[in-house]
Amino acid sequence: MMWRLRLRRLAYGRRVAGTALQRCWQAPLPSTSSDWREVSFLVVDGEMTSLDVHSGELLSVGWVEVVQGAIELRTAEHHLIRNEASVGQSATIHHLRDYDLLEADTRERVLNRFLEVAAGKVLVFHNAALDVAFLNKISRREFSAPILMPVVDTLLQEEALLRRRDTALQPGALRLQSCRERYGLPHFHGHNALLDALATAELLLAMAAHRSAGKTFPLGQLL
Repeated sequence: MMWRLRLRRLAYGRRVAGTALQRCWQAPLPSTSSDWREVSFLVVDGEMTSLDVHSGELLSVGWVEVVQGAIELRTAEHHLIRNEASVGQSATIHHLRDYDLLEADTRERVLNRFLEVAAGKVLVFHNAALDVAFLNKISRREFSAPILMPVVDTLLQEEALLRRRDTALQPGALRLQSCRERYGLPHFHGHNALLDALATAELLLAMAAHRSAGKTFPLGQLL
């Protein structure tokens, strides 16, 4: 996993020279053999105008760090991103209106801040394919390269666990709230990037604690 990331990063070396992305990549990658409690995670969520990365825009992003097996609430950040087109009907889901985004940050500034915080960490998402696609879209515009960071996807982790148990996957079984319920975590109000990131961080801790059962549990088992 990590060696593939290093090779892919080398291929983009000249393009990203002197950029925030290169500075992010300069931080050492964690070892996949490290116990998960020894790894620093950045748990991230985004809200978009559409699930289609080609036509949609990233409107907000929230994140929080998990360090030594605990959520560091002081690290929580929530950023609104200035949109290029109207949010349209997507406002009924994330409740962000065009008016709310008039004085929001540019996507470039938010991306640079994200890369500063993400350096040396493992990213965590619930349904990583969607969020990473939108982050990569912005990164390619800014640096002509994807972000290329190690990623844990709590959705895929839970899906793999249920399949190993031969559990039938019912509609909605892999939604964030449904996954949380299986670990006894309380209900939360979703579709806010920071609240969803916090909810995902709690799920990560519950999943890792369950699978490790108090013993050493290597990062590689989560990737």
